[in-house]
Amino acid sequence: MLRLGLTGGVACGKSAVGTMFAERGAHYLQADALAHQLYEPGTETYESVVGAFGREILNPDGTINRRVLANAAFPGLIAQLNAIVHPAVVAAQNRWMDDVQRSDPDGIAVVEAALIMEAGAAGDFDKLVVVTCDLDHKIERYARRARVSVEEARAEVLRRSAAQLSDAEKACRADYVIDNSGSLEDTTRQVEALWLKLRGDPAH
Repeated sequence: MLRLGLTGGVACGKSAVGTMFAERGAHYLQADALAHQLYEPGTETYESVVGAFGREILNPDGTINRRVLANAAFPGLIAQLNAIVHPAVVAAQNRWMDDVQRSDPDGIAVVEAALIMEAGAAGDFDKLVVVTCDLDHKIERYARRARVSVEEARAEVLRRSAAQLSDAEKACRADYVIDNSGSLEDTTRQVEALWLKLRGDPAH
């Protein structure tokens, strides 16, 4: 089985690319979905995060408000938050890949995670795909996704990007790069070509 790490900067379109891989037959996991589960009340990660950042980050029902947590963590305390969350997420995504390997030894498992390199998890994958995108597109996507103004989106994208490696640094460490700055059709063509290459099509 091929273990494929899919990463990239803020609002670069990782999920869109991951969905394209899934549509072609890949097993697909979003690390962010794992993090949601790990933040559930009663888990070890939940207790550690609340212990570190206080009950001010909680919703009235006791769940973690991730937007409030992000505001509390960025930029000065993000390393502390990552030290709590990353090991649990990495362990969970590795368990998932092991499960996929048992069920589909010849398959391709794609894990989408923003901080694969920053979390020191690159070695868990056979290949790394980095999705890149120009800043204007990132801001436009973030504004649409978060339903905020362009000015707010720009500030948030720049703030979050400061806590990550740059697109250029990620691309230098990647096995494959998909540029998502153009049209959806252009990105689809890149994904299709890479998928055929990963599946061993001799024409690619």
